[in-house]
Amino acid sequence: MYKVHCMNNIAKAGTDRLGDNYQMVDELQDADAIMLRSANLHEVEFPEGLLAIARAGAGVNNIPVDRCAEEGVVVFNTPGANANAVKELVFAALLLASRDIIGGVEWVRENCDDPDVSKKAEKAKKKFAGTELAGKKLGVIGLGAIGSAVANTATRFGMEAYGYDPFLSINAAWGLDRRIRHVTDVNEIYRDCDYITVHVPATDDTRGMINTEAIAQMKQGVVILNYARGELVDEQAMAQALDNGKVAHYMCDFANPATGNMKNAIVTPHLGASTAEAEENCAVMAATELVDYIENGNLTHSVNYGTVDMGALAPGCARLGIFHENAQGYIGKISSIVANSNLNIENMQNKSHGKNAYTLLEVSGQFDDKVVEELRAIEGVRRVRFIPAK
Repeated sequence: MYKVHCMNNIAKAGTDRLGDNYQMVDELQDADAIMLRSANLHEVEFPEGLLAIARAGAGVNNIPVDRCAEEGVVVFNTPGANANAVKELVFAALLLASRDIIGGVEWVRENCDDPDVSKKAEKAKKKFAGTELAGKKLGVIGLGAIGSAVANTATRFGMEAYGYDPFLSINAAWGLDRRIRHVTDVNEIYRDCDYITVHVPATDDTRGMINTEAIAQMKQGVVILNYARGELVDEQAMAQALDNGKVAHYMCDFANPATGNMKNAIVTPHLGASTAEAEENCAVMAATELVDYIENGNLTHSVNYGTVDMGALAPGCARLGIFHENAQGYIGKISSIVANSNLNIENMQNKSHGKNAYTLLEVSGQFDDKVVEELRAIEGVRRVRFIPAK
């Protein structure tokens, strides 16, 4: 029986998906696998037997991904599972930025005890007049699951949607509405769009991408939305642009002293994926990934070892999963050891991901534990898993 430790509250729909071969445990040191959402693992020492970490969400900044790779621990995430929840929050933000709904609500609260509030409202409402989204240009930076959903929905609001993503996948491209204008230079979005929303991961290339230089190219009174990562925006540059009116509103989901005190910023406390549906979707996907890896050796949405899928374990066959450095010669060494043990290789896949590589073999024949020992003895091999025949 495999033991799973949850470091955050994980939706029951996800933990139920694990099945009878899994036991939830309170102590991390007993765990074969971890499920989590936002818990920080960077200072956590992992038990020697830990096989995998499944993040019920897309971002993995809270997980030491490289250290996990070196220890042969697979890290999974759940891209797209919360896309609809984030998309809907982005459109709530677009409406709040274009119409002074918050100001209007506050005025009613302040004046609700006045018997003439309805008459006074007819005069007061002029202060809260806004603009419509229809006909405005929305620039979407990053066309992954969330960005694509935002861009597609924008067209249904009557907006002109501009999309930028230098790494746009074929699958994502097929899912984009044909009315979306795909641009190859992000500066075109900066120059032309009335609203700009960012949906990219935080990397060395994207941190601080919305900075003084980028904002300088934008329209006077632009609205900027950030429901991806706080680090994407240079907060000092944003504060200055809000103060001088270059940026009309900054809508973001990352509360801190800087954003909370910005003029004309509307900040929510990381609510992007905080819906019952998104939490269930993420938990179910994370659990499904764990089970498929533990029972079949397959990797789906692994952020440190890539994707390997050989389907369900064939009757009468076992599997060997070998985690190793990404270098020449490993396939030959692995195949030689397995062949010399009188095992027949029925199927094999190898996937490299940066400095890391994973080789999964399906074998038949009489298994000897010495095979695992010999594979582990190869220099550069980090972990060897044997998955017995069912």
